[in-house]
Amino acid sequence: MPFNTLFSWWIGRRMDRIHDYRDQPQANQERTLEFLLLEGSQTHYGRAHQFAACSDYQDFRKNVPLSDYGTLKPYIDRAIEGETDLLWPGATKWFAKSSGTTADRIKILPVTESALLENHYAGGKDLLAQYYHNFEGRKLYNAKHLIVGGTGKIEQHSHGVFIGDLSAIIINNLPIWTELRRTPKKEIALLENWEEKLDRMASSVIDENICIIAGVPSWTLLLLQKVLEKSKKSSIAEVWPNLELYIHGGVSFVPYQKAFEQLIGKSDMNYVENYNASEGYFGLQDQKNSKDLLLLTNSEVFYEFIPMSSFDGNNSKEVISLNQVQINIDYALVISTSAGLWRYIIGDTIRFNQINPYRFVVSGRTTHYINAFGEKLIIEHAEQALSEACSMHNLQVRDYTVAPDFSDSTQIGRHHWLIEFEQDPIDLSVFTETLDQALKKANADYDAKRKGNINIGLPLVTLATNGTFHRWLKQKGKLGGHHKIPRLQNSEHLLNEILRHK
Repeated sequence: MPFNTLFSWWIGRRMDRIHDYRDQPQANQERTLEFLLLEGSQTHYGRAHQFAACSDYQDFRKNVPLSDYGTLKPYIDRAIEGETDLLWPGATKWFAKSSGTTADRIKILPVTESALLENHYAGGKDLLAQYYHNFEGRKLYNAKHLIVGGTGKIEQHSHGVFIGDLSAIIINNLPIWTELRRTPKKEIALLENWEEKLDRMASSVIDENICIIAGVPSWTLLLLQKVLEKSKKSSIAEVWPNLELYIHGGVSFVPYQKAFEQLIGKSDMNYVENYNASEGYFGLQDQKNSKDLLLLTNSEVFYEFIPMSSFDGNNSKEVISLNQVQINIDYALVISTSAGLWRYIIGDTIRFNQINPYRFVVSGRTTHYINAFGEKLIIEHAEQALSEACSMHNLQVRDYTVAPDFSDSTQIGRHHWLIEFEQDPIDLSVFTETLDQALKKANADYDAKRKGNINIGLPLVTLATNGTFHRWLKQKGKLGGHHKIPRLQNSEHLLNEILRHK
């Protein structure tokens, strides 16, 4: 049997699992919580919080407190030193380094064998199965899959423990059927120096037959630009005529989509989003014509939700399960997983657009917003407005960040946008006015505060020179992979720090 036929048959069998996500979400979540409590009951954490006495979700809520990284870090530190049965049964061999956005401190998160196989890898298989279902007759196994991962250094500690970027952990543990199709070679994919890796990766993949690319948009875009530079071609479609799918996640694709479309140069290119973090794989785009993500309810993750209107970190009182969520409300996501993260506030916010089945969008971060003037600006609003303004002026954004500005004591406060364009606007003042109008349309609170220039003044837009954000990331040792620019900050400290690299 040809490899592609076998691969298609095998991965297509997972459609029953995906139908299960849609058709039985509540039953899935009940079974998941039961499984997690049973497995965790004999761990140090489980005994301390009486997992064995939990017969339902209400008991779980009563016995187990909300947690963040600081809460679980003492257990994680002990697990790194080789202690067993702390957060999850047995020894944990792998730990993922996650910095989230570059403004956050580095976190080291457990990646158990169960989480790796039944969550991270399972989510990737589910996404491919859904793609095969949506686009029948594809022959993805006849070509290579280009994976744009993070920095590949894996630190080996005592007691057989390894710490590194999640993408490096995944590459090191890939099953043979996946490894056969993946490119570049492991010795290049796991290079620590991002600039060297980018150059060698581009050289090594030019002559490959690529059909799938997966990676964070900002870093993938740099790779594609490098490939064009080396190949002397006018589009990626000329380099890889069989390319048909880009899988993205980690940051909003909105600011980058136009650049990808122009760079790739294929009208029939497909862009599919997933929600995959160091903490777990939570959602995938299951419909052709909608960017909403299907919540994965049977992948060893139990979900809870805190309405952002009442969010107070670990002290939040209003915490609900999946059967209580409503559409069009922003929730802080809380997870319990087979990696040993218990009632863990991940830091992302999501909003359900549908509840039968449960489909959602990632709307922002619990810590990344601007509310210096009562405007309640979230990432989703900023992305929407910037995309609209850029579309009207035929512009493409490389990177940006926004913060409140109080620098001029003679004026009221305003938002300061630092933007690095592919090509700067012809008239910055006109672009600024367009952006301001788009923000008013996207955010009613911003619109109200802008009336009469009483509470918020016209935005200040500063043009970042080519490579500004890259230089800042390099100075911080954060080039490549999963490192992201903080989009919205409620303080001007970070923006001013980046400005020094302008």
